[in-house]
Amino acid sequence: MPFTCALSGHRVLSRQFSKQLLLQQLRALLEEGADTFLCGMALGFDLICAETLTALRTQYRLRLVACIPCADQACRFTPAQKQAYLRALSACDESVVLHERYVDGCMFERNRYMVDHADMLYACLERPTGGTLYTVNYAKRRHKRIVFYGSEQLSMLQNLFPEG
Repeated sequence: MPFTCALSGHRVLSRQFSKQLLLQQLRALLEEGADTFLCGMALGFDLICAETLTALRTQYRLRLVACIPCADQACRFTPAQKQAYLRALSACDESVVLHERYVDGCMFERNRYMVDHADMLYACLERPTGGTLYTVNYAKRRHKRIVFYGSEQLSMLQNLFPEG
């Protein structure tokens, strides 16, 4: 049965981050039935996922949806970052823009939007802080399935979400 997957991860990734592992895990989600991916279009994990999914289109039918917190999201990006952002945006099948201009809380609103419109969350949670942790906690409260990039995060999660 096809399903929708939201993507969330840090802007700055650890040195241990592996694009090869990301490719393997995204491929596994596609094999399982993921056919639509909601991408928050942030630097780092989001744009790397968009790039990887774009490459996977040669083997899989998939939809990529840009979930943009504000139309001016890329206004402070460097030229190289803006180029990567625009390349990812042009590969998307659809764009959802929540606000014309940046407003307080719009990034969190974007994260909630993605979780609310997805069946599951694929997250790269390398540290217990920031928007990714917020999104994971929100997905947990919404009883969404969560799949984590890599395996080291599993022990961290047991501490974040003790049973009982």
